[in-house]
Amino acid sequence: MSLAADQDPTAYLSRFGLSAFRPGQREVIEAVLAGQDCLCVMPTGGGKSLCYQLPAVARPGLTLVVSPLIALMKDQVDQLLAKGLRAALINSTLEPAEQHARLQGMAAGEYELVYVVPERFRSPRFLEAVRASDLKLLAVDEAHCISQWGHDFRPDYAKLGRFRAMLGNPPTIALTATATDTVRQDIVQQLAMSSPRTFISGFARPNLHYEVQMPHTKGRKDQTLEEFLRRTPGSGIVYASSRKRCEEVAEQLAAATGRKTTVYHAGMLPEERRNAQDRFMGGQCDIVVATTAFGMGIDKPDVRFVVHYNLPGTLEGYYQEAGRAGRDGLPSQCLMLYSYGDRRIQEFFIESAYPAREVVGQVYNFLRSIDSDLIELTQQEIKESLNLQIGADGVGTCEQLLEKANVLERLESRENMARVKFDSDVPALVDLLPRQAKAQRRLANAIQDLLGGVRYEWVDISPRDLQIATEMDSAALSRALRELRQLKAFDYIPPFRGRAIRMLERDKPFSRLELDFKEYDRRKAAEYEKLNRVIRFAESSRCREQEILSYFGETESEPCGRCDNCRRRGIKSAGSLPQPAISEVGPSATAPAAMSDRLLEAVRMALSGVARARSRFGKHMVAQMLCGSNNARIKRFGLQKLTTYGLLSDLKQDQVLELLDALLLVGCLEQVGHESRRPTIQLTERGQEVMAGRGGAELNLPLSPALARRFENRSARSAAPRDSSGGALAERSDGTASSSANAVQHGISGPTQSSSSQPPLVNDESAAPAELADTDSFAAAGSPERADAGFVASASRGAEIAASVEFAGGAAPSHYWTWRLLAAGFAVDECAAIRGLERDTVLDHALRSVDSGWPVDPAWFLTPESLQAFAATIGDETPSRIRPLLSRLPAGTRYEEVQLFLKCRSATLTPSSLAVAADSHRNLRANELE
Repeated sequence: MSLAADQDPTAYLSRFGLSAFRPGQREVIEAVLAGQDCLCVMPTGGGKSLCYQLPAVARPGLTLVVSPLIALMKDQVDQLLAKGLRAALINSTLEPAEQHARLQGMAAGEYELVYVVPERFRSPRFLEAVRASDLKLLAVDEAHCISQWGHDFRPDYAKLGRFRAMLGNPPTIALTATATDTVRQDIVQQLAMSSPRTFISGFARPNLHYEVQMPHTKGRKDQTLEEFLRRTPGSGIVYASSRKRCEEVAEQLAAATGRKTTVYHAGMLPEERRNAQDRFMGGQCDIVVATTAFGMGIDKPDVRFVVHYNLPGTLEGYYQEAGRAGRDGLPSQCLMLYSYGDRRIQEFFIESAYPAREVVGQVYNFLRSIDSDLIELTQQEIKESLNLQIGADGVGTCEQLLEKANVLERLESRENMARVKFDSDVPALVDLLPRQAKAQRRLANAIQDLLGGVRYEWVDISPRDLQIATEMDSAALSRALRELRQLKAFDYIPPFRGRAIRMLERDKPFSRLELDFKEYDRRKAAEYEKLNRVIRFAESSRCREQEILSYFGETESEPCGRCDNCRRRGIKSAGSLPQPAISEVGPSATAPAAMSDRLLEAVRMALSGVARARSRFGKHMVAQMLCGSNNARIKRFGLQKLTTYGLLSDLKQDQVLELLDALLLVGCLEQVGHESRRPTIQLTERGQEVMAGRGGAELNLPLSPALARRFENRSARSAAPRDSSGGALAERSDGTASSSANAVQHGISGPTQSSSSQPPLVNDESAAPAELADTDSFAAAGSPERADAGFVASASRGAEIAASVEFAGGAAPSHYWTWRLLAAGFAVDECAAIRGLERDTVLDHALRSVDSGWPVDPAWFLTPESLQAFAATIGDETPSRIRPLLSRLPAGTRYEEVQLFLKCRSATLTPSSLAVAADSHRNLRANELE
């Protein structure tokens, strides 16, 4: 029955205490009232429930609502009853007599709305009661649970399409707050909906203010959260990744902030969870720290903030959880605290959910070795028996794969219910029995009555009901059931506690099982892509709301003007909602830092340090090396001999660690060695590109304000530079460093250089341990000849450079930083890439460095052959003009190169000394590239 054409659905709003529809609601309701199948994607707090509740009131008949959580349906039914609507729920919390009474009431038309969980469709009694009712609408709430591409897949949801067909394919509305195009298509296909009308309301929530902070240590994360909560009043939810972390965070927050805090996770007893939820909903506590087990359908309107203490696994999950804030329309905050370790947690969850083929084989071989009809081992017990390095839910995935391969069945107890299955198309079970088997025939007829028309599906039945129907005692019933099980078409499982597994195949080797690992791997890759999308959201400098909207297919949106990125860029909100007191990033928090030239230089220096370490060390050792630490471990591994040693000595070690952590977060570095407690770090492909000077300005590094300012005003320190052997360089009377080892070897010095003060050139690779013998021949692909794969080995062994002088105003001139890299042993092309300069500019900086009194080696720019030619042609001349010399020098010689040679030439320079220097230079180069 459709709504009369002249009847306005707004007439029913008052039944729900409303005066107007929210955006998008009326169109959906009119389609439902017209009897059309609908897919409704509406943001959390957008009013999805009204889209099936109002039609349930506006016309006679039953609306059957499938909802995923018992607690969720109880809240909704209580609210409907308070409004005077005829609503009920049917679930396992009710006594059997009450369940039976409500089934009868549903069949008799006593209810407008009945709420059930999808597992209820296993019951033939329930199906018969639905068939007897005047079913007008099937509403599937949280419909993303149907799709295996969704973020909260539930197998019983996936069976709803089959049950819908058994009910005659009634008009259906599927509702969800979070569905990408792939998930939407899957929902329609799984439910076999007929040309459904699809309604997608805007995902924009103009009262929500998204913010991401990136504290790089747990201590900073805790401090950031405490500071946020001290200045953010009202009630809120803090989501954490594990039960243990929830308890830790809740205890810490209660002690640090004094606010009333509770915990909610799946490891608590049902009564404990219920009490925690009631306290939060009733306002007895301000903050609930919870896993994702908390919140689906939580309809507390005045949640002022949602904090993700750990990175969520999907953007759908994040949007749904963050959307629990501000359902009353008032400004509310959504803060994400993201650190590199969070990614590792989510990767562990994915690897557990999609275990390796070998693990699946281990589980199968273990289970088939157990000689028992029902294997009542928990997933955790199986994990521990096999010492598996995955979560217990990973064992569940193995069981699910093996079930699809038809070698086992997974069973769950249903309130002391037995389970039966009739696998035949014959009219009745009794037709398979001989006439003389009177007890079995009586039992078969009783089972047939309980099964109804259900075939090829497990059905829960009560042994007590069978006893009553057959008038058998328990012993006689057990004998009759054992005899019935001899039939191939009939199966029976007695009541059991918890979960159980029944093996259907024990003899077939694992290699012969029909397992679809291709599809399995495709789904695993999709989960990693979802994780990467969340990380891109966290690292993005784009408007947060635009990132979310584009993910869900809305590509024409404008910047929100409210999120942290919009505020940072000075974009104003176009809406009229007042801005809340958004917490600015505190001293311990981190936020994306603008990529200044100084910061980009430091990034490339840090990346080159990781490259030189060749993936052999963790970030702490790399940070110590870059800072120029003199500790015993640095010397034991020969790290003081690397050209990057001390390259960031003007920074503190924790600052370099923060920089490395930021580079991990944005994907320039990665940690390897998952089985180790101390993983090493290495460059990613993106890091190689940035290090080589191809990109980097687009990086959105999460740095603390203090460190970001440090790079903006980066200046030289007063520590004296050291040479490659660890000795301090002699100082000139004017305070500048007097020379470098290479300058002495080449017979070249600065304007007033004293060669007697210089230490000998050290071929440091010969002194390095074998494990680092080729460290400076770094190339990401293992080919030092390929300059495009990374920095080529440095030919010059200059000083381990720290700042040599104090500069006016505290800021070093640009050419100082270029000289510092060159003197540290970086090739000209490397230096140009690190600093983002042209080669000509690097040469100009070298000329200015000579004028500043800093030692410069022309061999940094000139080949040994060019040095010999220059020495032979120019000799001891002091030409007044340089251009006439160019015609006598090798083709391609540049004016600035001759200028550099003359500026650096000592008064005692001779062609023979330059020849010796050229040979030394050539030999050193060959040694490094071997």
